[in-house]
Amino acid sequence: MIDNIIREDIEKIKSELKEDDFAEKKVLITGGAGFIGSWLCDVLVGFGAEVMCVDDFSTGRMKNIDHLTKNPKFKLIKSDVCAFQSRDKFDFIFHMAGHASPDEYQKHPIETLQTSSFGSANMAELARKSDATLLLASTSEVYGDAKIVPTPEGYWGRVNPIGPRSCYDEGKRFAEALLVAYHKQYGLDVKIPRIFNSHGPRLREDGLYGRAMSRFIMQALANKPITVYGDGKQTRSFCYITDTVTGLMLLTISDDAKGEAVNVGSAQEVTILELAKKIKEMTQCSSSLTFQPLPQDDPRRRCPDTDKLEKLMGWKPKIPFEEGLKRTITWFSSKGTT
Repeated sequence: MIDNIIREDIEKIKSELKEDDFAEKKVLITGGAGFIGSWLCDVLVGFGAEVMCVDDFSTGRMKNIDHLTKNPKFKLIKSDVCAFQSRDKFDFIFHMAGHASPDEYQKHPIETLQTSSFGSANMAELARKSDATLLLASTSEVYGDAKIVPTPEGYWGRVNPIGPRSCYDEGKRFAEALLVAYHKQYGLDVKIPRIFNSHGPRLREDGLYGRAMSRFIMQALANKPITVYGDGKQTRSFCYITDTVTGLMLLTISDDAKGEAVNVGSAQEVTILELAKKIKEMTQCSSSLTFQPLPQDDPRRRCPDTDKLEKLMGWKPKIPFEEGLKRTITWFSSKGTT
């Protein structure tokens, strides 16, 4: 699935990068049919890289990558990342597989933990044998309900190790520790972006996969009540997909970021209530706002300190919140619920 909005955004990403860094490289992307993974597939194929996409479609969507399947530079393998095996040698491995939606990963806690543990170990061994650069898609969730906001990478986190979110939070914390160990013991080039809330075209909106932003947009477009959890005063920082993907790819080729954990996200903090009201305003819907109980262990504030990202690469996210939100709403409006 590709349209004019996505094509324009792919070109924006490519304009921020050097084609020579990726052209003719062999790249493995786990979770390549997912939200962020599919964007990586598009950009890297566009740069002339040979891309192998591994996805078991537990959360990924075929329609995110169906337009690539006839491209000779693209290969799709349906497999669980924990069981995937390959004799190919890769230059880059993007380990993006995982259950990222809270409702969804809480329904599949064991699979979520296995992807972060067994899956990450599998990718680390493959990267070691290939002498590849391995990028792990970590998350702001490793900080838990942070007491320091904006949160720097040096903050150790405040996570409930056996709470309802622990399968994701602790799974990613283990994966980070494992990759740092591979870096220290074997000299493996690992990069650990801690990704904050990202949005844009291809963000899932259905069932357990829906996030606050996509759920709000679809409710507004259907003139249904917009459901806000808690009082809506909890905050998140929303980074548009072009900035997220650009940050990940720049991090991958940065020599200074070897073995480092780096926040990737927008430094603009927005309350969930502000998000709901802004979506209501932009869609001009007649939806009311309704409030539901806040889920257990839901972080009250989330915003990254992005100084490290800027110092390492001289780069920071460029798309303002409202611009990215408008673009996301436009895309959802053109696609409906498909």
